Amino acid sequence: MKYLDVTLDLPPALRHPMEEFLRGSEAIDREELLAWNTSAEAVEYALFYVEGDLAAYRDRIDRVDSVRDVTLTRIDAGSFYSYVCQETREEEEAWRRAFARRNLVVVPPLEYDERGVRITVVGAGADLQALLADLPPEVDVTVEEIGDYDRRHATVAGGLTDRQLEAVAAAVDVGYYAVPRGGSLADVADRLDCAESTASNHLRKAESRVMRRIARATPAAGPSVAREAPRRT
Repeated sequence: MKYLDVTLDLPPALRHPMEEFLRGSEAIDREELLAWNTSAEAVEYALFYVEGDLAAYRDRIDRVDSVRDVTLTRIDAGSFYSYVCQETREEEEAWRRAFARRNLVVVPPLEYDERGVRITVVGAGADLQALLADLPPEVDVTVEEIGDYDRRHATVAGGLTDRQLEAVAAAVDVGYYAVPRGGSLADVADRLDCAESTASNHLRKAESRVMRRIARATPAAGPSVAREAPRRT
């Protein structure tokens, strides 16, 4: 049994409006699709984990025509859950068909960021190869990892972008993570040849992904959440 970690950069015409919002807005840092279900009536239900500004997210999703209902549940000041009921869009079906035609399993979560959507798919090697060949030609495909599937040995850094890995390596080199700290954020920025705010953003996103993967791998009490009333478009 093989696995494929792949990032799909959909063209604007095929992106969901909320993916386009994530890419173009500083209000949302990242989003994960945790679980989903579909019905025979071309309606689907999805649960997302989102890091960013809840009010800005709500304002945008309330204006998406395909969304019937959405319930937002705050986790803390910077993150929340989004439970969405929406009509299936033809634009999404255009690239999802490549998955439906194969004997494959998509392993959640699907991770959305400024690069696109990162997906882990499990199945026979021939089906994985056929999936890549069957995606629409306008979809930009980056194969991140491929090999024998063994969730026990997944690396905590597997979800980081090349730039995030570079930022973490630079931070380690300058002593930013040493105890006591031997390097500053300015030192990291110098290594990366970027602004301090950019270096901070790379490190914060890398730390968030690594810590979340560690937390998923160990049993722990979940955070308390405050539920907001459902919204209807």
